[in-house]
Amino acid sequence: MATPDRTAPQDDVDDLKAADAKDLHRAVREAGQEELDRPVSSLFFSGLAAGMAIASSLIAEGALHAALPDTPWRTLIVSLGYPIGFLVVILGRMQLFTESTISATLPLVTKPSGWALRRTLRLWTVVLGANLLGTALAAGMIAAGLLGSSELRTAMIEVSSAITELSAGATFVNAIPAGFMIAILAWSLPNARGQAFQVIAAITYVVAIGGFSHSVVGAVEAWLLLFVGETGVVQTLGGLMLPAILGNLLGGAGLFALLAHAQVRGEMNGRDEN
Repeated sequence: MATPDRTAPQDDVDDLKAADAKDLHRAVREAGQEELDRPVSSLFFSGLAAGMAIASSLIAEGALHAALPDTPWRTLIVSLGYPIGFLVVILGRMQLFTESTISATLPLVTKPSGWALRRTLRLWTVVLGANLLGTALAAGMIAAGLLGSSELRTAMIEVSSAITELSAGATFVNAIPAGFMIAILAWSLPNARGQAFQVIAAITYVVAIGGFSHSVVGAVEAWLLLFVGETGVVQTLGGLMLPAILGNLLGGAGLFALLAHAQVRGEMNGRDEN
């Protein structure tokens, strides 16, 4: 009997290997470069769709909150709804501000230039503005009773009220790990292959049960509280939204993106940077 060839072709072996840090850096950097090159209109409408779609996280959490008794473990179950919006947005390839904190930063830190800086700031401004507009539209429909029952609306307001328990400074600090973890998510996805669903769900669930502040999901909650009269304009914009945005930016672009770049910088050559 012939002995079977146990040596797999090199291409098959390579397919089984996980990408190393340098490969991930290039994959995320190239994705970021594509985002920087997109027209403003494309970024805006993609960001608008993402802002509206991310509201499905609050809708799912509200539905679970309304269906469960008030027990110590309810938050753990309610938080299972939090990943829904991220799954819709990320798998749907929509522009989310917190994802772009790392993808847009890597091209800038790899080959710093005035053009890259302007394009990065353009991307963040357009996508963040579109995300916030989309969340405002979604929150407005929830507040007006156009999405779901009155019981669901009440539950979503109760879920959202948790963000008012933190001061502006505490919200900023609380948003740093959220930005860091969503950057980890964007960094990990090229290696996820067929497990993107599980990776997105796991990381965003940790953000939820950790009570960390995410600027875009938090914007849906903040707008909703404003529209139903639970908060004022100053508190909504200056105490809830702005600290979360800055904290996410620091955690994603200021910490994780720079660390991700630093770990491969010494191994990169001219070809890697192109």
